[in-house]
Amino acid sequence: MEIKPLADRVLVKPAPAEEKTIGGIIIPDSAKEKPLQGEVIATGNGTKDEEMVVKQGDTVLYGKYSGTEVEFEGVKYLIMRQSDILAILK
Repeated sequence: MEIKPLADRVLVKPAPAEEKTIGGIIIPDSAKEKPLQGEVIATGNGTKDEEMVVKQGDTVLYGKYSGTEVEFEGVKYLIMRQSDILAILK
């Protein structure tokens, strides 16, 4: 089974949060800054008004509060509209 986004939606796998320590103190997961980039896993077909620009395998930057978090087979993903993506990293 797989996830196939509809219309102008994109399935993104967020980059892992960086491990940071401050003076030997490990910061817990709940206090870590969420990553704002990830890899496009799948895209919808677009709409008649919006052509899909991003494609599978692209590394993208997205807004801090973009998308809906989904967990599938133990892996966390974000589903968001293409318009929530700010840039494609090359």
